[in-house]
Amino acid sequence: MTRVAGAFGAIAVLLLLAALGLTGGLPFGNAERAEAQTVASVQQAPQPALAPLPPKPAGPPPVDQVLQSGVLIVVSKASQQMHVFKDGELWASSPVSTGKRGHSTPAGVFPILQKKVYHRSNLYSNAPMPYMQRLTWGGIAIHAGRLPGYPASHGCIRVPYSFAKSLYGVTRAASTTVVVTNETARSEVDAMTLALNTQAAQAGTPQPAQTAVVAVPGAQPREAMPPVGAQSATAQPDLPSLPQFAGQGQTIQLVAALSPAEAEAHWQNMVAQHPELAGFRKVVVPAVVGTRRYWRLRASAPGAHAYCASLRRAGQDCFNVS
Repeated sequence: MTRVAGAFGAIAVLLLLAALGLTGGLPFGNAERAEAQTVASVQQAPQPALAPLPPKPAGPPPVDQVLQSGVLIVVSKASQQMHVFKDGELWASSPVSTGKRGHSTPAGVFPILQKKVYHRSNLYSNAPMPYMQRLTWGGIAIHAGRLPGYPASHGCIRVPYSFAKSLYGVTRAASTTVVVTNETARSEVDAMTLALNTQAAQAGTPQPAQTAVVAVPGAQPREAMPPVGAQSATAQPDLPSLPQFAGQGQTIQLVAALSPAEAEAHWQNMVAQHPELAGFRKVVVPAVVGTRRYWRLRASAPGAHAYCASLRRAGQDCFNVS
C-alpha cells in the first residue's frame, strides 16, 4: 500500500513539474520547449541583407545652363539625327539609330548616369555596347553600334563608332544634358529650340496671357514697350500679327557676332527688315567659346518665341533662349 501511494505521489510530482515547464529532460514539456527553442533560434539568426536599390537618378542640368557652359545632346527620332552643342555652339552632328517598334526610345530630358568604354548588355545576349553612356537604369544608353538608316535598336541610341568615341571624350555627368524628341530637327537651330521647348514642357511652364515687358538683366531701363501684337504699318506681310503674352517675357537670339559693332549693325538691319523688332528690348551678351570671344545679339519681349518661329518661316535665323 505504501509502495502504491509512493507511485501515485511520484506521478503527481511529475504532473506538477510538467505544468510548470520544469521537467528538464523528462518526456513532459518537450513540444513546448522545442517550439520555444525554434523561435529563439530564428530571432537570433542573422537576417539576409536586402539587395541594394539602384541609385536614384540625378536630374539633368537645365538646357539653358549647359548651353552657356556644358554639353547639350539633342536626338530627333523623327529625323534619326543627333546634334551636339558644346558651350552654346554646334560641336558635331551625326545620324543615329533609335529604338524599333516595340522597343521605342523614350522621349524626354535625361542626365548621363554612367559611362563605360567597354560594356555589354545585361538584357540582350551580352551584346557589345562600346563607349556606353547610360541615360536610364532601365537600359537606355548612347553607344556605338550599327546604323542601317532606320530605327533598329532595342531602345538605345546607336551612333557611329568614331563619333561615339569622340562624344565620350567631351561629356561630363555634371554638365551634360540629353534631350530626346519625337519632333523633326532639320537644323541645329531646330534642335536647340526643340530642346528648350521640351524642358519647358516638362517643367510645366504656364502658358502666358497678357502683361507688360520686363527688363533683361544688365539692360538699360527703357520706356514701356508696345505689345508685340501691335504691328506697324510697314510690317512685312509674311510675319503674322502675334497675340499678347503674359509672364516674365521671353528671349530670342538672332546672331553670334564677332564684335559689338557687328552685332549692332545686324540689329539695325533686322529692324529695317522687320519693324516689329523695334518694340523688343535688345541686349548684347559677351561669351567666350574656347579661345574665341563672341557677342550674342538677343532680344526680349512677351511672345518673343512665337515671333521667332515667324522669323524662321520667313528665312531668318533665330532661336529661343528663355
